[in-house]
Amino acid sequence: MRYSNILDAIGNTPLVEIKNTFQNPGVRIYAKLEGDNPGGSIKDRIAKSMVEDAQKKGLLNQNNILLEATSGNTGISLAMIAAITGYRFVAVMPENVSLERRKLLRAFGAEIILTDGSKGTNGAIETAREIVQKHDYYLMLDQFTNTANVRAHYETTGPEIIKDVPEITAFVAGMGTGGTLMGVRQKLKEHNPDIKIIGVEPQPDSKIQGLRNMEAYTPPIYNEKLLDLKLPIPDREAFHLARELYLKEGISAGISSGAALWGAIEYSKTISKGNIVTIFPDRGDKYLSTELFEE
Repeated sequence: MRYSNILDAIGNTPLVEIKNTFQNPGVRIYAKLEGDNPGGSIKDRIAKSMVEDAQKKGLLNQNNILLEATSGNTGISLAMIAAITGYRFVAVMPENVSLERRKLLRAFGAEIILTDGSKGTNGAIETAREIVQKHDYYLMLDQFTNTANVRAHYETTGPEIIKDVPEITAFVAGMGTGGTLMGVRQKLKEHNPDIKIIGVEPQPDSKIQGLRNMEAYTPPIYNEKLLDLKLPIPDREAFHLARELYLKEGISAGISSGAALWGAIEYSKTISKGNIVTIFPDRGDKYLSTELFEE
């Protein structure tokens, strides 16, 4: 398929049935492989949506410097978009994110500000907001509050899922900004109000990059009351299933993908038949230097 630029290649990712790491004859689990986006993750969708929204509202011009608090993927996606549109971009991120993510950001020309790793993404958010308050030429798109995040999934991810699995029973996704869950939920509930929406939440001290516990900070775009079920996941399960996806499914998957699969499998134990769709947010090659690949 021919595209005018790389941004047009975002979305329409493949949906693959998971068979070898899961056994239940009455239930099928399908994973949407968001690592196939050009920037390597689901965050391409929201980065494009937020930048276009800011441009339409007249908030963004070539005098601005884009700035974002990120655990990595949103930063990489924004850096990719900044490279093609000519904007400067600064990523504010915890110092303990994977080395691969930092290198990808710099490859796209982004500048990086590292924050205290013990404070996680919350610390990066705090630092980013302090910078914006001091310097008005920075524009923080703020994926945690930006409704264009939710809209991206309502307009693209949700419809793609319905097209591929119109008879979907449940949707499972990890909890980060909440944008995927909220946007896809809205579209799926319009399609069929009986579809169950399940969020997978890590522990407060989790090492699952890209997911976050909502205890310390709940993003304004996220509403827990709209979920049908929330599943707390131990880190070890996410790491184990991410490795299993390589070994048994031949799928390159990040740690948050392992968490999503765990949630889908756990929910499958409560039903006798149905079709569960989950999201694999990114690929595993961004984690080669982490304990995911320690022998």
